[in-house]
Amino acid sequence: QVQLVESGGGVVQAGGSLRLSCAGSEVTFSSYGMGWFRQAPGKEREFVAATSKSGGTSIYSDSVKGRFTVSRDNAKNTMYLQMNSLKPEDTGAYYCAAKNGPFVSRLAKDFGSWGQGTQVTVSS
Repeated sequence: QVQLVESGGGVVQAGGSLRLSCAGSEVTFSSYGMGWFRQAPGKEREFVAATSKSGGTSIYSDSVKGRFTVSRDNAKNTMYLQMNSLKPEDTGAYYCAAKNGPFVSRLAKDFGSWGQGTQVTVSS
């Protein structure tokens, strides 16, 4: 399984921006569909965004659509999540995940490899 490491989390005021990165360990990074999930304290992990192997197809949760952008650079084995217009409800631990297979998915069960997460805190 591919090893994943997230970075870029931090504390930001509402309305601000952050960019998260997810670095993969394998040269076959481009063979994986990728996704971002988040988990707030006391809540279940929820889907945020996902992208296809090439980055040509991306999907988003309704709560972040229009504010967040997922992208990837397969030459650098890295996926990104650009987060703009952040809200306090975006606070949580953000996880990147990798999946095999040809389809983009928003289901956590479809992803076999997970990073350890990076914390995002949005203050009001």
